[in-house]
Amino acid sequence: MTPDLSDLIARHSAPVPRYTSYPTAPHFHAGIGGDTYAGWLRALPRSATISLYLHIPYCDRLCWFCGCHTKHTLRYEPVADYLLALNAEIDWVSHQLAGRGRVTAIHLGGGSPTLLTPADMQALKARLAARFAIDPEVEISIEIDPNDLDDGRYDAMAEFGLTRASIGVQDFDPVVQKAINRLQSFEQTRAVVDAMRARGVHSVNLDLVYGLPFQTEAGIARTIEAALSLAPDRAALFGYAHVPWMKPHQKMIPEAALPDAAARFAQAGLAGELFVAAGMEAVGFDHFARPGDTLAIAARTGRLRRNFQGYTDDAADALIGLGASAIGQLPQGYVQNITPTGDYRKAVLAGGPAIAKGFALDADDRLRAHAIATLLCHFRLAPRDLADFGAAGAALLDDAAALARADADGLTAMEDGVFTVTRRGRPFVRSIAARFDAYLGTGTARHSQAV
Repeated sequence: MTPDLSDLIARHSAPVPRYTSYPTAPHFHAGIGGDTYAGWLRALPRSATISLYLHIPYCDRLCWFCGCHTKHTLRYEPVADYLLALNAEIDWVSHQLAGRGRVTAIHLGGGSPTLLTPADMQALKARLAARFAIDPEVEISIEIDPNDLDDGRYDAMAEFGLTRASIGVQDFDPVVQKAINRLQSFEQTRAVVDAMRARGVHSVNLDLVYGLPFQTEAGIARTIEAALSLAPDRAALFGYAHVPWMKPHQKMIPEAALPDAAARFAQAGLAGELFVAAGMEAVGFDHFARPGDTLAIAARTGRLRRNFQGYTDDAADALIGLGASAIGQLPQGYVQNITPTGDYRKAVLAGGPAIAKGFALDADDRLRAHAIATLLCHFRLAPRDLADFGAAGAALLDDAAALARADADGLTAMEDGVFTVTRRGRPFVRSIAARFDAYLGTGTARHSQAV
């Protein structure tokens, strides 16, 4: 790696948010409560499209790299008790909607949703079908831990209506797996892919991670080669976020074994090159998809979006989060549920909402949210992208032009009046987007590396 590139990485890899929302979650506040959320739900039009996210915050093993809100359990009783509360929240939300909206997407995340017994998964789908109007063409995705599965669970996911399997891989190197407490053989992963396809699941996504302890470029190349042999429809390549001040279990990871910023940059670049060489298209800064996949099509046609699950082709008018810590996004703003499962259960079993905090958007928030999302999805900001915001949009584009003029590193440019993130700048797009964040630096939140 040249000294020039090393210096560039060092200067542009400072911690910044991932911008799955704007403002980001650390700026949510307790001034948004259940009454506000109920009003937002009741304001949705009958024709609204809705995406449901259901959070299952339990795992039967705790992966040390994980940054999710989850807890370890070897007993099923806590999961069963939690599902009673989840059903209560489903009932409360559906009561507020009173028949409004049509569900076009359902996503089960965690934790490990595949912990659910087949009977409980069937009961959960029946509850959703009884409380919401579900589109016949609904897209249903489930985050899958291959270590949880058996034929009964495979069949239950198929009966649930699964259309996209999202399989956690991280890395196939056993040394890396041991260091993150995520032992999972290639054969296990291949068995899941085969079982899903045998049951008619039309799309398979693999989640991979770079920047893990003991990872090398050679090891990353072997993992990508193995992943590609499974012919995934999509792949997500996430940079490991080492945040032990937020996730104490990450202290189990040997920090001395973590690659530095330059090594992370090289790993991400190599992985991306291998995916593209295999015929996948780059989507945003950390996803890849086959040309015929709806995510790739959305990226090519300007319909790509970004939400709390990352890049998506889900164009729903509202994202409703269900479960402890779940985040929702409605036209008026964001809401987040109570995180501790005991407090969550107490709130919803008492017949009330589960909201802990949120954020109501004003005009400047909407402008900046749109600008940041456009940059992250399409690497450009054109006058037409900001036309609906009038003079404020024009002023923000002027600020972008000034940023490009002052950019001595060649990460951005103005091309025919369009603010553009250059090829050189794309790996640093989070840092570039952060220049439009009016809240960054105003709180106490700490973030992960930008590269």
